[in-house]
Amino acid sequence: MVVLDGVTRRFGEVNALSGLDLVVPANRITVLLGPNGAGKTTAIRMITGALDPHSGSVRTFGLDPSRHGEEVRLRCGVVSAKPALYDRLDGHANLAYAAELYGLGRGPEVDERIRSAAARFGIEHALDQRVGGFSTGMKTRLALARSILHQPDLLLFDEPTSGLDPESSHAVLEMIREMTDNGRTVVMCTHLLLEAEGLADTVVVMEDGRDLVAGTPVELTRQFWPGTVVLVAAENPQAMAGAAEIEGVIHVEPDSDQSRLRLHLDGEHRTAEIVRALVERGVRLVRVEPIEPSLEDLYFAVRTKKAIADDGGRQLTPNNSEGGPVTDRQRQVAALTGWPGSETPR
Repeated sequence: MVVLDGVTRRFGEVNALSGLDLVVPANRITVLLGPNGAGKTTAIRMITGALDPHSGSVRTFGLDPSRHGEEVRLRCGVVSAKPALYDRLDGHANLAYAAELYGLGRGPEVDERIRSAAARFGIEHALDQRVGGFSTGMKTRLALARSILHQPDLLLFDEPTSGLDPESSHAVLEMIREMTDNGRTVVMCTHLLLEAEGLADTVVVMEDGRDLVAGTPVELTRQFWPGTVVLVAAENPQAMAGAAEIEGVIHVEPDSDQSRLRLHLDGEHRTAEIVRALVERGVRLVRVEPIEPSLEDLYFAVRTKKAIADDGGRQLTPNNSEGGPVTDRQRQVAALTGWPGSETPR
C-alpha cells in the first residue's frame, strides 16, 4: 500500500528523515513507534504528499504523491496530532464541508453518512453545537469522524487518542481494528506503547528519522528476545535456592515478590524438565508461567541493543543513544536478553 525507499527530508539544518525505509502492507495495522522527534509525523506527511522528499522515493497506492497528490489524498483519511477544525461552525457544518471537499456533495445520503460517522465516536448529540465549545477530546472525535466520511482505503492516524479519556481511547482503538477487518489499511503513530499492544500487525521502531527495525511482533520477539523466561512461585520459596544449579537454567532473577523467581532457560523445551527437577528438590510449586515479552519489552530491547551498538558493541555505558544516562530499564533488558553489558553472556 505504501513504500518509502531511502527517504530524507530536512528542515533547515535538521534532518527530520535520514534514509527512512518503510513498507506498509495492505489490510493491516502498521504502528510507527518512537520518541518525540523520531520523524513519525514527517513520515505521515510524506505518504500523503503534504511534504516532498529531498531524496529517495515515495509510493502510495503505487503513485508518486508529489505528482498525484490530489488522487492520493482522496483515498486517505488523516487525523493529525492537532487537527484543524472550524471553531465558528457547528459539528455538522464541519463534517458537511469536509464531505464536499471529498466530492460527496450534499443531500440526505450525505447527512446520514455524517450522522453515522458522528455516532461511531459518540458525538452525534453535539453536531448542532459550535466546535469552539468542544473539549479537546470531542474535537479529536470530530476529527476521527471526518477521517472516515469518504470511506478511505488508507487511514493515517497521528496520536489518535490524544486528549481522550480511557473509555473513548478504547473505543477508538477498537474502531481502528474494525477498519482493517473491513479491508482498510491503517498507519498509526504513537509513543504510547500500551496503545499499540495487541493492535499492531507490523511494528516500525523509529529514531532520528531512521527505521531501527521493522517486523511483526512475533518476528521481533524472535530477533530481540531469544531466551525463554519462566516465572515460578512456591509455598516454600527457600527451597528454590539451588535453582541455578539445575541443568538448563542459565540465569536466576529475583522477582519483586520474594516467593517468586524468574528462571532464564536455554530453550522452551526445558520447562517441563525444570518443573520436575524443582518438585524433586521438595519445592511446592503454586505457579509456573512463561513470560511473553510485551511490546514495551521489545521496544526497550531494540533501543538497548542500539545503545550497545553505538558503544562499539562492548557494553552499556553511562550514556545511551540519545546522550542521556542509560536507564534501569535498559540495564534490565540487557540482562534479560544476555547482550553485552549484562552479567549473563549468551
